Amino acid sequence: MTTKRKQHSAQFKFRVALSAAKEDKTLGQLATEYGVHPGQISQWKRQLLNDGAEVFGQNGARHAQAQDRDQAELYEQIGRLKMELEWLKKKAAPFG
Repeated sequence: MTTKRKQHSAQFKFRVALSAAKEDKTLGQLATEYGVHPGQISQWKRQLLNDGAEVFGQNGARHAQAQDRDQAELYEQIGRLKMELEWLKKKAAPFG
């Protein structure tokens, strides 16, 4: 008989790891509360404490990349609009 492994969302893992980091309850209590093995909770807690700073660093980098991409798109649109305006001025000059 085979059993399927549970796949937990990142939000669930974060919630469990944060509860473990608070250390209000023992790992055994958290394991029964969330239905996860205590070793898994320890691993998620360790991962949260070790890699927690990277979460904020990546968010800033992603935001900067998105901002650069938006800025490039806007400059491209400005260039297109300038070209259209010059073309329209050139075509409208004989009429007025």
